[in-house]
Amino acid sequence: MLSRSIRLMFASGLVLGSMQVASAQEAAAMQRVEVTGSRIPTLNTEGASPVTTLSAKDIKIDGVRNVEDMLNNLPQVFASQGSSISNGATGTATISLRGLGSDRTLILVNGKRLPSGSVNSTAADVNQVPAALIKRVEVLTGGAGAVYGAGAVAGVVNFILRDNFEGVELQLNGSGYNHSQGNGVSSLVSKAGFPVPDDKNFDGKSKDASLLVGGNFADNRGNATLFVSYKETDALLQSERDFSACALGSSLSTGFSCVGSGTNPSGRVAINGRAGSFTNGANGTVRPYVAATDSYNYGPVNFLQRPSKVAGVNARAHFDINEQVRLYQEFNFHNYTTDAQVAPGGVFFGAQATLRNDNPLLSPAWKTALGITAPGSSVAVTLGKRNVEGGARVADIQDTSYRQLVGLKGEVGNWTYDAFGQFARVNHAETNSGYFSSKRIALATDVVRDPVTGAAACRSKVDGSDPNCVPYNMFTLGGITQAQLDYLNASGHSMGYTQQIIAGFNIGSDLGAYGIKSPWATSGVGVSFGFERRSEKLKFEPDEASLSGDLAGSGGAAPALVDGFSVKEAFGEFRLPLLEDKMFAKNLDLSGSFRRSEYSAGYDADTWGVGIDWAPVDMVRVRGSYQKAVRAPTIRDLFNPQSIGNNGPANDPCEGAIGSETLTATAAQCARTGLPANLYGNVPYNSANQHSDLNGGNPNVLPEEGTTKTLGLVFTPTKNLTITLDYFDIAIEDTISSVDPSVALDQCLNTGAPVFCNLIKRDALGSLWLSPNGPAGFVTNTTTNIGSIGTSGLDLGANYRQRLGAMGSLDLTLNGTWVDKYTVENVPGLGEYDCKGLFGQTCGTSTPEWRHKLRGTWTTPWDLSLSATWRHFDAVKQERLSGQELLGSAPVAAVEQQLGARDYLDLNAAYNLTKKMTLSFGVNNVTDRDPPLASGNAIPAAGSANANTFPQVYDSMGRFVYMNLTARF
Repeated sequence: MLSRSIRLMFASGLVLGSMQVASAQEAAAMQRVEVTGSRIPTLNTEGASPVTTLSAKDIKIDGVRNVEDMLNNLPQVFASQGSSISNGATGTATISLRGLGSDRTLILVNGKRLPSGSVNSTAADVNQVPAALIKRVEVLTGGAGAVYGAGAVAGVVNFILRDNFEGVELQLNGSGYNHSQGNGVSSLVSKAGFPVPDDKNFDGKSKDASLLVGGNFADNRGNATLFVSYKETDALLQSERDFSACALGSSLSTGFSCVGSGTNPSGRVAINGRAGSFTNGANGTVRPYVAATDSYNYGPVNFLQRPSKVAGVNARAHFDINEQVRLYQEFNFHNYTTDAQVAPGGVFFGAQATLRNDNPLLSPAWKTALGITAPGSSVAVTLGKRNVEGGARVADIQDTSYRQLVGLKGEVGNWTYDAFGQFARVNHAETNSGYFSSKRIALATDVVRDPVTGAAACRSKVDGSDPNCVPYNMFTLGGITQAQLDYLNASGHSMGYTQQIIAGFNIGSDLGAYGIKSPWATSGVGVSFGFERRSEKLKFEPDEASLSGDLAGSGGAAPALVDGFSVKEAFGEFRLPLLEDKMFAKNLDLSGSFRRSEYSAGYDADTWGVGIDWAPVDMVRVRGSYQKAVRAPTIRDLFNPQSIGNNGPANDPCEGAIGSETLTATAAQCARTGLPANLYGNVPYNSANQHSDLNGGNPNVLPEEGTTKTLGLVFTPTKNLTITLDYFDIAIEDTISSVDPSVALDQCLNTGAPVFCNLIKRDALGSLWLSPNGPAGFVTNTTTNIGSIGTSGLDLGANYRQRLGAMGSLDLTLNGTWVDKYTVENVPGLGEYDCKGLFGQTCGTSTPEWRHKLRGTWTTPWDLSLSATWRHFDAVKQERLSGQELLGSAPVAAVEQQLGARDYLDLNAAYNLTKKMTLSFGVNNVTDRDPPLASGNAIPAAGSANANTFPQVYDSMGRFVYMNLTARF
């Protein structure tokens, strides 16, 4: 929560205490601190840019122990990678300020940059930050690139950890979910024949313990602290909640229904070039495949909450060598393991084969259905069968990070200095199991009769090219054996690391000691200068199965990558108190910053910022800033090899039979995308809403440039009330991105423009997802500098304290954000679309126009404090209803035309059992509100969308019940 007043009281209390034993000048020197957004030591805890603070007390009241969930409760933060994502999980937890992307949000710990989270995600992983060790979190809006370097286009999140601790502190935490079923879709689950889960008393449990030990040494010249922690979180399957117990589809006429994947358990065969397909029926029969009843419900097996284990060690120490030199060090270790489980794989519908009359696995019924009853006849087909016999696909992910920081800092004369070196590395290991080998699928489905035994045998075994091949009998219900699975089963393993090395030095001073100050102010000019050199390296080593893309249903090949870059940077900033204690100018400060960055990749970047902080009277403060920032390309942006993935368009309007709801484009439009006339109406519909893309890096990509403007008002009418109102406007040009595959497809369909149509390549079957020897159909999605993105709005904050006499005190805090716009121009000249108040397959995660968090805390005189929090999300509308051409205009089923507003009530009680022991208990989402739902026709198929909703945005597992015990010795 916004706690500006807490920071003011903290700083003011220290200053007053110091003045009792020292002169005002000595107190000022002792209390000079760095505030996020500046390296200049200052007494003033306010600056030109707004900073939102989350205190340790706020964190305990929130109850959550995942750092990403703590920050997701702030209206300024949008959902990104986290523990509720399974399909598309990187294993990391990332933060996206203003919804501009986690790569545009810089994460600091004690003012120092965190490394890339893993080889899969270049954004910093906040799993590395121990929740119990956080003293406060400072969130700075807008580009602070001139102060901290590239990556701070959207802003900065600075985790300040506890230090100077003496004693022993033990924390024990336990939490879980309580949920009563009863969502309206449960009747659909039951009607479709799927199990409806019972009410849950306590599931999705999490438990953790931490120990903090610290003490002074060498006659109080030094302090050392050691922190160890361990946390376990249980898995929670989608089958445990009625609203996610089946994968939802939608129809304009009937609303929601349980649908699924066209790769079904009973097998599916389609004759290439003809509409329709066949599946195994009862008693050895063959019947037409019916999507409504035969598709596979992939939802229940997916995780709604991933299981995880986290172990951490943090050690901090400092020692004052003398009055001018302090030696300090920080060491951080964390080991994070998790499983990302999704539905079973198998022979994904799209595998190509030629079935012949002499195939002994084909019954007469199959031969008749396929038209190969004549001796010697054959037919080219598309195959599919879900491997329900073999179980789920699982990505076992492990990230182990090490971070060592050593430095010298102090004060010489009137100059402060800080020289440091930091080494950070994140080792990554991942094993993907539960897959079939694509190469072996091709061999196991090419079956002949063994001339010696007369039994069914792989052609490759008969001719000796693969003597281990076992025929895959998908043409008979119950025909799958363990021997068949053992032959087809495949797993992939990858290893690698990201590494960061930083060396830096900066100095700062109040030049007032040299008489350098404004003639209208008593305070001098504050300055800071410095130099940093940073090197980044990434090494990704997949095994052959992963490298070649042989794992069927894994999303494509995972090419190896070993590369990196370095950057040398010089920076400086100033703060000029122009007016002090003048009429209509209690104070007027001007500030400025500049950074020059030279990258080994061959480009340079300049970032700068200016700011003003004006208090005409004590109760009113006006602040504003204008900043230029950059986001430099990551290693993957620059050097990632091209490969086929599954991040193409969510829908292809050229799929489905003539007359179906899915075939919405005309034959002429589809022809523009490369679809032959004879295949119109014969392209199979992809019910999983995942299509292929060609992705990869670009060594010629340049930094994107961002401009941030802020203007704010701080109003303190009484000492007990502070109100803040801050306007923000962030615009980013030449974004490091690609032409959105959905935009490319829509523009080609509607305009036929070659610049878009050249990005689309259909396979021999006319699809963008079927896979003759790999997914040959795709939409090009490679990295370049193109387009722009921007957002603007208002942040509203308030902090009020009312003393209640003998009844204690009451604190009220408000933190809200109103979004004025969230615009994207994917291709210059094409026009922009605005995602404010929308969600969908192009806009992605919900962007509510208004969000807030309002909390009241009653601190009683009986060692008890009670808190109530109201969290609100505005309703958001499906993007195709916005009237914006670039977001499409296809009809939307009434049941998912909007995700309704959500209001959550959280309650917390904290009681001091003794002077050194505190018990905290709470319930979030007291009313057990379900999340708003939408089908794959309205939201992305993976990533931020999961379980028919956005679980990183909305409370999706029920009432969250938690308890914390803190004991100090």
